[in-house]
Amino acid sequence: MNRLILIRHGQSVWNAQNIFTGWVDVELTSKGEQEAKLSGELIKDINFKPKVCFTSYLKRAKDTLDIILKEINVHDSTSINYSWQLNERHYGSLQGLNKKETLNKYGEDQFLKWRRSYETPPPKLDSLSEMNPKNDPLYSEVISSELPLSECLQDTYNRVIPYWKKSITPLLESGDTLIVAHGNSLRALCKELFNISDQDIVKLEIPTGNPLFLDLDNSCKIKSARYLNLSRAEKIPEIL
Repeated sequence: MNRLILIRHGQSVWNAQNIFTGWVDVELTSKGEQEAKLSGELIKDINFKPKVCFTSYLKRAKDTLDIILKEINVHDSTSINYSWQLNERHYGSLQGLNKKETLNKYGEDQFLKWRRSYETPPPKLDSLSEMNPKNDPLYSEVISSELPLSECLQDTYNRVIPYWKKSITPLLESGDTLIVAHGNSLRALCKELFNISDQDIVKLEIPTGNPLFLDLDNSCKIKSARYLNLSRAEKIPEIL
């Protein structure tokens, strides 16, 4: 039996302000820090001790992981892997825009296509923008052509799943595994794990700072799944 926990980072500053965030490297709010601390308490309660952890390059995910590991007191006994492939979906030129104002400007149909459709990316970010990851030292070791200026969920899936198969699944048998990432990178991973269709994946909601505990068999098929904080749980897809 392989034990895996997936956690979306705690509430960020731009989550609280209802702003498209994507790859912009914003901080956690005090509420987000508390969500991370509670996640650590819940993980500790089930005696889950991660041997290996994975997170993105973005500080809201890294800080969430750091708070959790300190809470369960295993910071020095677990290995941490940082991967840009686990970053949030890149929202292109929508990054930094208020969601309500964007909805009012472009209308509900276009807004929902950009925000939630599986195959429609938002307009690309201007290559000269300060938010272009190709100009960010954080990604200096990443092949420039692999860094996006906009993504749909399908694009996010196409970078998350190869990383999952190549870098994460070989380590699942080594012990408890923890992944702290983002709403859309985890949505992409759940699409794979729960075998969710292109049409249905856009309906999946993933709450901030609530551990999703999965039991996997040796073929990485889900045997059971549950949120540890039932008071903030979203609907879990049917296990096929």
